[in-house]
Amino acid sequence: IDSSTRKDRMPIVRANFDANVPLDEQKDDFDIIISTEVLAEGVNLHRANVIVNYDTPWNSTRLMQRIGRVNRIGTTAEQVHVFNFFPTAQVDSGIDLRKKAIVKLQAFHSALGEDSQIYSTDEEVDTFGLFDAAEIQEERDETLAYLMELRGFRNTNPDRYREIRNLPLRARVGRKDRHRTGETLTFIRNHRRDAFYYAPAEGQLEELSFVEAARIFKAVAGEKSVALHDDHHAHVNGAIAAFKETLQQEAAIGHIVDHQMGPNESKALKFLAVFINHPQLASDEEKIRLRAAQLAVKRAVFARLQRDLNALERSHKKTPLKASALLDKTLEILAKYPLQDSDDSQVEDARGGLSTIELAPSIILSESFASH
Repeated sequence: IDSSTRKDRMPIVRANFDANVPLDEQKDDFDIIISTEVLAEGVNLHRANVIVNYDTPWNSTRLMQRIGRVNRIGTTAEQVHVFNFFPTAQVDSGIDLRKKAIVKLQAFHSALGEDSQIYSTDEEVDTFGLFDAAEIQEERDETLAYLMELRGFRNTNPDRYREIRNLPLRARVGRKDRHRTGETLTFIRNHRRDAFYYAPAEGQLEELSFVEAARIFKAVAGEKSVALHDDHHAHVNGAIAAFKETLQQEAAIGHIVDHQMGPNESKALKFLAVFINHPQLASDEEKIRLRAAQLAVKRAVFARLQRDLNALERSHKKTPLKASALLDKTLEILAKYPLQDSDDSQVEDARGGLSTIELAPSIILSESFASH
């Protein structure tokens, strides 16, 4: 299958490989499909259970999309087998494709709790357990490592440290990175919160955690700057607009997010606050449970709690539920966690929105990336 044959051959593909097709319409005329990327999205192929990737995509999302055609609800296979071709050792020594692909995929495992091994049996996968202290500790350790590095730089280069510290706000720079061409990273804050925003060349703006942003900001001392790309200022302005919108939404639902929290925690807190502030939806007892969940998210008691809540919210956006059904699903998630009840004074509460002055953020620094 390719782009020129996809439309005409889709009935054959569905009849032979889509497990959702009624049994009396299923056929067994073909055992193998050879396809370009045109079948990587929006197609059910889960009567099959073997995938062979002749190429290894640089973008792990694309690989996951391919595998998702076969690794789907409704498959009768006990196992899905994935075979991946890599460049020869000589070629790979120059491009490091295997290493980069595995590192990116491991990031998916760590961030999303993916429980399927894709490239090898050496991958470390997560299973959305109730307690994941190791992962919390790992991120804290990486944060501490960055802070210790800065402290060491300050102690050994006091004059240079002072010079950098006294740079004016809105500092900006262009950097050479062919893998991030046309993209922008910016750091914004006001007296209520701070945020790191990443603007891709195409697609939606994304808010990053401190560690995620630090990994991108980090540079070597001898690196030379390049010209800013044409979309730099538009990206920064988009980040400012997103910052203001997020802060106003948080105020409107009765919660100002702690400036030390990451985007996942912030989203989960906003999601819970919708039910808490609804005048009739949740009972008093349910609101106590919801407030206890807010407190657990703020204190990072359960690493997976906010992710489970955010996953439910994403699912709701794709397949909307009635408010009462969504609340029931939320309470089902909370029932899995030994939450401690909290009183109203333990959960921050803000009323009446924010003033223009309170919303106004400062651009601390930003950088854009170009291929040359």
